[in-house]
Amino acid sequence: MPKELLLQVTPEIAANELLLKDYLSKQIKVAPEEIQHVSILKRSIDARQKAIKINLKVLIYLEGETIQENVLKLPDYPNVANAQEVIVVGAGPAGLFAALQLIELGLKPIVVERGKDVRGRRRDLKAINRDHIVDEDSNYCFGEGGAGTYSDGKLYTRSKKRGDVNRILELLVAFGATPDILVDAHPHIGTNKLPKIIEDIREKIKECGGQVLFETRVMDILVKNNEVEGIVTQNGDRILANKLILATGHSARDIFELLDRKKIFIEAKPFALGVRAEHPQSLIDSIQYSCDYRGELLPPAPYSIVKQVGGRGMYSFCMCPGGVIAPCATSPGEVVTNGWSPSKRDQATANSGIVIELKLEDFKAFAKFGALAGMEFQKSIEQKAWHLAGQTQKVPAQKMIDFTQSKVSKEIPKTSYVPGTTSVELGQVFPGFLTQILREGFTAFGKSMRGYMTNEAVLHAPESRTSSPVRIPRDGITLEHLQIKGLYPCGEGAGYAGGIISAAIDGEKCALMIGEALNKKPRIVS
Repeated sequence: MPKELLLQVTPEIAANELLLKDYLSKQIKVAPEEIQHVSILKRSIDARQKAIKINLKVLIYLEGETIQENVLKLPDYPNVANAQEVIVVGAGPAGLFAALQLIELGLKPIVVERGKDVRGRRRDLKAINRDHIVDEDSNYCFGEGGAGTYSDGKLYTRSKKRGDVNRILELLVAFGATPDILVDAHPHIGTNKLPKIIEDIREKIKECGGQVLFETRVMDILVKNNEVEGIVTQNGDRILANKLILATGHSARDIFELLDRKKIFIEAKPFALGVRAEHPQSLIDSIQYSCDYRGELLPPAPYSIVKQVGGRGMYSFCMCPGGVIAPCATSPGEVVTNGWSPSKRDQATANSGIVIELKLEDFKAFAKFGALAGMEFQKSIEQKAWHLAGQTQKVPAQKMIDFTQSKVSKEIPKTSYVPGTTSVELGQVFPGFLTQILREGFTAFGKSMRGYMTNEAVLHAPESRTSSPVRIPRDGITLEHLQIKGLYPCGEGAGYAGGIISAAIDGEKCALMIGEALNKKPRIVS
């Protein structure tokens, strides 16, 4: 019977199969040649001490034992071309995984996406980077795969209680993701590899009889007697169904405005807002690994930091080692930043959102907007940044120490943000209380991470799309909207997820609740 073992080894041993077998042979007291195969089940880095270690969970097969390879296959999805239809608005992770789950239940998903498919999006991303042109329907936030597709592909989630994380990861592997995501403590696919996986998910939905409609913006949700009847698209077409999963993402402001206009209950939700900080990756490596050069065996170092400043949490968000900063505006006249890493994380810079928790009372100046007060607060900062940086997609920027000292940086070194930067005193971008907390917080960060506080770091403003500024309330058990029957608010945009994995889990849960309401049970075992 194979033996499971937890161990801590050097990076050299973890990276070399022969060295690992030799090490294990001494641990279990057998000759190295008696070890037939070693499967790595879990892997993480412990960089708390100067001597860096790799934590491994392994399964050891000795000579004569049968090796059980975990070959992941897709479920045998049925054809649902003639089945009952369910509308899914949004082709991000929540919408796509909801669609797959609906197919398992024998229901036909009609996925409606305002943006383009993954390949079509690339042209519009080039336009925003090179020409400063923002397409309101096709950008880093909107389009097939959602915001995560071209803004990192990070799969780590703390939301273990939300649902079956492994099921989502295994489905991603079955659709072509590297099996390493099942092993690594902080799994990551990468912006360069995720589009092909998303494309394959879409083709599977279509192959099974589902529909995926691109460049189809929802202009109205048809409701009669507080029950969903369907949607109306920008062309005036009506798509009818009495079950609708609303999975539009955290930046679909027109959907929030539509719901508010139709008096479909929504509520303001606190979120976090701040800047995106970029350091040389070599500097972050030296801080985290306590060495001048990390070598070839260690990945580019991430960091995670949290402080309480002025009674609020200030923390790193969506940290991208070996990554770049991207322009993520969804409308002309605004500037928004985000970060992403390719699969190899081989860029020269590291970036992270550094954000502060907001409270509902922070939106008082926008109280006339009711449930949209937080959204309008968010929008006002993005528009101010656009004006201050020159009314293009250039971003207001400042060196970190200069920011803490309220000094305009004389020059901004070239950063990974392709549209470019404009030297701005970032205190002009944010309300006074946020500026003060950020200044105090960076000073506190510098005390915790020696070397972090430096003018080699450049702050880009704002990092404002951390989560939805609106919650669409739903029943805690049925997941149906509290007011409108057949409406299932879902994922990040509705306020129930925060990333690819948690959004995918929420999409599956909403589909399952629809199945339960229709007395449909999953009949497929993957």
